Amino acid sequence: MELDHLPELADQLLAKARDANSGRAAHSLRSGRDVKLRQTIIALAKGRALADHVAPGEATLHVLQGSTRLRWEEQAVELRTGDWMDIPDAVHSLEAETDAVVLLTVAVR
Repeated sequence: MELDHLPELADQLLAKARDANSGRAAHSLRSGRDVKLRQTIIALAKGRALADHVAPGEATLHVLQGSTRLRWEEQAVELRTGDWMDIPDAVHSLEAETDAVVLLTVAVR
């Protein structure tokens, strides 16, 4: 088994995101045993975004640091440190209102 310390990993990824041309950095974590899950830590520098896309399965978003805005269809919600929500089954985007780090969990079929 591998142990990941999320606050330390989040800080490392945020430093990489700030230096990257794309303004983002990510690291995939190990998946679940019985239920196939893919978990990825994503760091976004302030003002950067993940452009419109569709999740490849049921997914949740947990904000570990900072403030983000999740947009889909005609809706948007601000998510801050500690917030968690299901990602809508629709084309969506994620914008960093501040430097932000999120944990994305996707059920893989």
